[in-house]
Amino acid sequence: MSQAEQFLQDALNAFDFGGQVVGAVRYGSGHINDTFCVHTQPGEDPCRRFILQRISSAAFHHPDQVMANIVGVTSYLGKVIAEAGGDPTRETMCVYATKDGKNFYTDSEGGAWRVYPFIEDTKCLQSAETPELFAASARAFGRFQQMLKDYPADTLYETIPRFHDTEDRLAKLKAAVAADAMGRVKDVKAELDFVAAREADCSVALQALRNGKLPLRVTHNDTKLNNVLMDRKSGEGVCVIDLDTVMPGLSINDFGDSIRFGANHCAEDEKDLSKVNFDLSLFEVYTQGFLEGANGALTQAELDYLPWGAKLMTLECGIRFLTDYLEGDHYFRTHREGQNLDRCRTQFKLVADMEDQWDAMKAVVDKYRPN
Repeated sequence: MSQAEQFLQDALNAFDFGGQVVGAVRYGSGHINDTFCVHTQPGEDPCRRFILQRISSAAFHHPDQVMANIVGVTSYLGKVIAEAGGDPTRETMCVYATKDGKNFYTDSEGGAWRVYPFIEDTKCLQSAETPELFAASARAFGRFQQMLKDYPADTLYETIPRFHDTEDRLAKLKAAVAADAMGRVKDVKAELDFVAAREADCSVALQALRNGKLPLRVTHNDTKLNNVLMDRKSGEGVCVIDLDTVMPGLSINDFGDSIRFGANHCAEDEKDLSKVNFDLSLFEVYTQGFLEGANGALTQAELDYLPWGAKLMTLECGIRFLTDYLEGDHYFRTHREGQNLDRCRTQFKLVADMEDQWDAMKAVVDKYRPN
């Protein structure tokens, strides 16, 4: 029995679900938090479902800060959605209070548990089976930016310090090279040369932020397709989920992380780099959808830097994989020898492809740039 299961009943008792709890089972495919689907039977009414999660203490050392961010952002989104005539119970997550009115329950081992109502008639996809689904996720993340454009980002906690600080990621790589704990540096000269040739790039977005060119925004920081709930009938993105990493950041990073994840057709650890190619047509699909959803919320400078967001998030991810490989594969889960190095190489191949199509990427942004 896992630690989460040991405290599951105590967590269930901490919340009033409005009816008899008839079951609580493991749910979803996430690897960070422990997630359960709670089934209740409120009298003669139809069964209701809730999502109950134990927040990972390994990933998040300050769950109170995580929950403060989520409550602040979702409460704000609820008001924005309601004022626009939408349905806040469906179009944003809603934190369900404990019996004593708190935003989360803490078990005897310090584990933090929170509850969200289950958003019915939606599905969570692990990959974009069609360009239309990729575009739907783009519109959802663009709307997320649009709805939060006036939210004071500087009031949010930085739940994972320096998460997308590419300069810091570079510094950590250099430290791993100097330590060479696993004796692997000799095998990655080409990868290290690739990074060295782009060292100045690691400061491009951060310098633009420091210079006031790019504004600080509320950012999601994990903009993969599986963090958007899709309506089962329309195929449109209904609700952005997994808000644990919502914090101050750059809109171009949210855009770029989606491109890194979705604008290619290869596995993240593909060994055959000839199969790894940046897909400009998918970049265009996502860019059009994202800007439609953002609906003019981005500044002209942010639009200018969107290709940089794609390149830097991909470069940064490659640097992180390479660093972990040199340090002994202790952060990213691996299932075979050299997997993190293969992951690094796929990211760097995508970066090189983006550089080859740089002018075309800028032209795509200009094509859909709001007047």
